[in-house]
Amino acid sequence: MERRSSRARGARRLVAALVAGLTAATVVSVAPATAAPPGANQSSTTTATTVAAEQVLTWTGDNSVTDYKTFPATATAGKATIVFENSVATGSTFGMSHTLTFDTSTPGYNHDVTLDILASPFDTNGGKHVAEVVLTPGTYRYFCAIPGHGEMWGELVVTEDGGGGDDTTAPAVSAEVTGERDGAGAYVGGATVTLAATDDGSGVAGVEYDLDGAGWRVYDAPFVVETVGEHSLGFRATDEAGNTSAPQTATFTVVEGGGEEDTVAPTVTAEVAGHQDDDGAYVDSATVTVAAQDDGSGVASIEVDVHGGHWMPYTAPVTITEPGEHTVSYRATDVAGNVSEVGASTFVVVAGDGEEDTTAPVVAATVSGDQDGVGAYVGSATVTLTATDEGSGVASIEYAVDGGAWTGYTTAVVLDEPGDRSLAYRATDEAGNVSEVASVTLTVVPADPGDTVAPVVTAGVYGARNSAGEYVGSAQVRLTATDDDSGVATIESQVDGGTWYRYATQVVVATPGSHTVAFRATDRAGNVSAPGTVSFVVESTVPADTVAPEVTATLSGSRDLRGAFLGKVTITLVATDAGSGVDRTELQVDGGAWQRYAAPVVVATDGNHTVTYRATDAAGNVSKARSVIFTVVVQGLDRCPGSDVRPTVVIDGNDSTVTNVDTGNGCTINDLVAEDDDYPNHRAFLQHVKQVTRDLVDDGVIRPVERRRIITAAELSDVGR
Repeated sequence: MERRSSRARGARRLVAALVAGLTAATVVSVAPATAAPPGANQSSTTTATTVAAEQVLTWTGDNSVTDYKTFPATATAGKATIVFENSVATGSTFGMSHTLTFDTSTPGYNHDVTLDILASPFDTNGGKHVAEVVLTPGTYRYFCAIPGHGEMWGELVVTEDGGGGDDTTAPAVSAEVTGERDGAGAYVGGATVTLAATDDGSGVAGVEYDLDGAGWRVYDAPFVVETVGEHSLGFRATDEAGNTSAPQTATFTVVEGGGEEDTVAPTVTAEVAGHQDDDGAYVDSATVTVAAQDDGSGVASIEVDVHGGHWMPYTAPVTITEPGEHTVSYRATDVAGNVSEVGASTFVVVAGDGEEDTTAPVVAATVSGDQDGVGAYVGSATVTLTATDEGSGVASIEYAVDGGAWTGYTTAVVLDEPGDRSLAYRATDEAGNVSEVASVTLTVVPADPGDTVAPVVTAGVYGARNSAGEYVGSAQVRLTATDDDSGVATIESQVDGGTWYRYATQVVVATPGSHTVAFRATDRAGNVSAPGTVSFVVESTVPADTVAPEVTATLSGSRDLRGAFLGKVTITLVATDAGSGVDRTELQVDGGAWQRYAAPVVVATDGNHTVTYRATDAAGNVSKARSVIFTVVVQGLDRCPGSDVRPTVVIDGNDSTVTNVDTGNGCTINDLVAEDDDYPNHRAFLQHVKQVTRDLVDDGVIRPVERRRIITAAELSDVGR
């Protein structure tokens, strides 16, 4: 995440020229969001929306856990309005929460503003929150406090007057969208965007725009938007004193030229799939797949309403597992804004009949990519895995590349390193059946054998600094590389002449003293850049952080009488570090590969499980790996095959006369008493029986008087003696 401002500051004042020579075209001003689009007969007049001179600092979030989508770099001391938006409109489509938190403890930063805003697309504000603060000169550090989002941080530099003397007024900025429009106000074939800014104080330093959330870019000339669909244009300006205008927004629509106006809504259909019983009910689960088609301007979006009253963007098939009758509603909108009629699919889900699933899933792999004359894949090969299971359903798919560790499959696996490659794969169903391991082998060759130009690598050093320019506590080095030919294959870093390591995230150096970090990159054609270096000093007066983080795990979910989790368990990890701060938290499920923890993890596979977890701080200290062990029970399965089905509860020959009933999961009371298990002594066995029967009373399986009879039979037994 680049923390440096992307603004291009220049001495000249920037006044963008208007587009000339438009024939038979309508000039449209940027209207407020509530204004209706002007009709096709609107006269060719030009007005502009200007930005008021007030300090509004805006942060936005999306699906990323490593970066804020947009953020300010500078501000002026004094009152400021903080806007933090983490909504569907800003690209947060997974329902993920983020915080905007100001650091009040790390040395070297301002600590006079306490700000901790939690925003979710589905909170009462729709993810948009506003706060008023007073800023003082210096540097503020902000970050996201959600566990696993540790790379999501930045710095806000606040100046006394922005370096422009008495100039505290932001520039006035305006936007014009011009072009031929249809009767609905959409631009036919394309729209030309022109931005202009003026400043009567220190002068305009730069104008920026953000088209469709792609990020802020420097504006230097009018540009044409030809992509068909709805567009959102953000724009702002900064003067030489550092005053930045509040971001403004204009929306417009582009439709294909030369065609008739699209007034026909999309056609949307839905298909319900799953295993059905004789009555047509879906056993255990039903999956709803929605599709839409539009022959005019094209489909813009599909939405579904699963629980009634809440429309959600449709991105993948919807699976319903809760028994009962369900209705899934759906609709689609095309680029021209036409919305289809609401369709609905109603169906019933019932619990399975309890038959044990002993058949493993069927898993398949397909390979795609450009191939040369001998069948080798040029540049990269994409392997897509699919699995089906007619019984309990697919729980997970895993793959291993070139004999490496098994990794959970979530999306397309891209193999882009040249050479002979292999990918093994397998699938597991909800009953725990694992398929035979299969594999694909292939060869990848460089995308452009004629590429002889090495990549370009750049480095930035970040962190709080003292008055001597030394980094306080630690310095973070971030690397980026570009290659215009075959593309970047790897980036590597080396600290103080040590071993070269593959670069995956920021390099944290916390040891006091002078340091040099070298870096290089290799493209897919094998060209290696000349090593570059950055040098810096970490303040020696701050004691080095040698204490690893503290990390805890919490398990949550419904449990049965034996403490097993019913259906699924949710694992939540929390890590803290009073020194350099937590850099990352990781977990390992059932001995698999270590995975970075970003949000609570759900385990829904039947059987015994072990989750191991650890955390690493910014100084590189790794906590001792700890583990939690638990059992997940998939409801509907027989938990006690070959049950003790004697008519009454009998313990070591002592008949309690209590009916030996099935407790609801295939286990009888005799199974739970487990008289044949090993116990260290008779007292331990009695404690076990008392706990089991107490749970049975609480669940209404037996009465208190029956519990007393079972305990008496246990007391008379020799179990554990």
